[in-house]
Amino acid sequence: MKKNFFAFFLFALSSTTSYAQLSQTNSTDYLKTINEEDLKRHLLVIAADSMEGRDTGSKGQKKAAAYIAGHFKNIGLKPALKDSYYQPYKMGKRTWKNTTTLSVGKNTYKFGTDFYAIRYPVVSPFQLKAEVVVADGDDIENLSKIDFKGKAIIFLETKLEKNKKIAAKAKAMGATAVFVVKSLKDEAFKDALSSYSYYYMAPQTGFISQKDESIFYISPAIAQAIFGNNKIEKMLTKIGVSASLPIIISAEYTEKIDLMSENVAGIIEGTDKKDEYVIITAHYDHVGMQGGQIHNGADDDGSGTVSVMEIAEAFAKAAKEGNRPRRTLVFMTVSGEEKGLFGSEYYTDFEPIFPLSKTVVNLNIDMVGRIGGDYIEKNEPNYVYLIGSDKLSSELHELSENTNKKQEKLILDYKYNSDSDPNRFYYRSDHYNFAKNDIPIIFYFNGVHDDYHKPTDDVEKIHFPKMAKIARLVFSTAWEIANREERLKVDKK
Repeated sequence: MKKNFFAFFLFALSSTTSYAQLSQTNSTDYLKTINEEDLKRHLLVIAADSMEGRDTGSKGQKKAAAYIAGHFKNIGLKPALKDSYYQPYKMGKRTWKNTTTLSVGKNTYKFGTDFYAIRYPVVSPFQLKAEVVVADGDDIENLSKIDFKGKAIIFLETKLEKNKKIAAKAKAMGATAVFVVKSLKDEAFKDALSSYSYYYMAPQTGFISQKDESIFYISPAIAQAIFGNNKIEKMLTKIGVSASLPIIISAEYTEKIDLMSENVAGIIEGTDKKDEYVIITAHYDHVGMQGGQIHNGADDDGSGTVSVMEIAEAFAKAAKEGNRPRRTLVFMTVSGEEKGLFGSEYYTDFEPIFPLSKTVVNLNIDMVGRIGGDYIEKNEPNYVYLIGSDKLSSELHELSENTNKKQEKLILDYKYNSDSDPNRFYYRSDHYNFAKNDIPIIFYFNGVHDDYHKPTDDVEKIHFPKMAKIARLVFSTAWEIANREERLKVDKK
């Protein structure tokens, strides 16, 4: 028995040592796989006139998806889904009907006057009568302490994104509906009602899914009716307490399928930490045909798309040679970015292929093929704007800096990383849907230029040596993250 234990100990020790050696394997052995010639070869296809600008849902976008999926298959990536590289999603136009009402006791309230909604329930019409329980609008963890099953929840608003997280968790715990007291003051509620009227009164494009994403915002008068004669402000602090009266809602909307698209994703499965995920993204859609002219989007974001393809090929070569990463690598090109970050939002908010809680990082590449921003006049290609590396994880920022010093030695410019950046680039590409879920991110970006969103954003203007260097930096950064012993710590929120 002692002998068997000793043999097992030696096996475990050798396995640990082999993984340690893997993490120290020189990633530069595979950097040459990411080269200017291959990047150009792929981009001449992705940004060709035959793709007609890759507008989301168009034939050109689907042709680009097929080309990317074919590349993933050829280099040996497994499909991210069971039998497919495609993650399909549907968008539809929905419109609330003015027959939607809400009742408490003997009082009936009108949609668009006393309450409004963002997003929609799965079915229409939606009928509900439920007991209302007070939830915490500021601490998501507190929800776990309360039994919401079969009940509606109510809380005082803090921030919109937090509202969505609370709503999602409560519904996952069995809550039947979510009601948010927008403000305790009538004037503030009326201002919000006016500000959001474009959203709830007009047709809105949204995901067609089997997920109830509705949140109803109610006036102070409705809150008062729910809590009877008690003071609203005091009652909304009594977490877990039931309101005086149940709430009845009768909601209805029209729906029309407007758009069908897909993300494209392949994976390289990890070794001892395969249940943790490093996701590398770029959006492969663009703005299509406008005014009879094709907008090829070579830089935006053909450059990021083919960079992901080449980074995937470098990792695939490493895996074939026995240097498989410790963590699973996910290479995902998403659609719908130009229309509102649709593809990445669908992945994070509706159908994550891999658990967000196990996702270590998202490295997002959007426009890395041109000289832009402050570097145009300098004619300096040896740079990249980095956004978000320090917003959630100090370790990620330090790892990124150190990797660049060892490998590409690019100028890392953080101009657009500032919270006061008027361009708000942090919120304008697909990494944001990961960051809002507390997943550390880095956004690689070259800045805008005169051809941004114009038909002149073509392949012949791409600076391939610059693009290759940035792609190699992303590869090296992903290599370090995928093979380190501990997952990145999230020490900022």
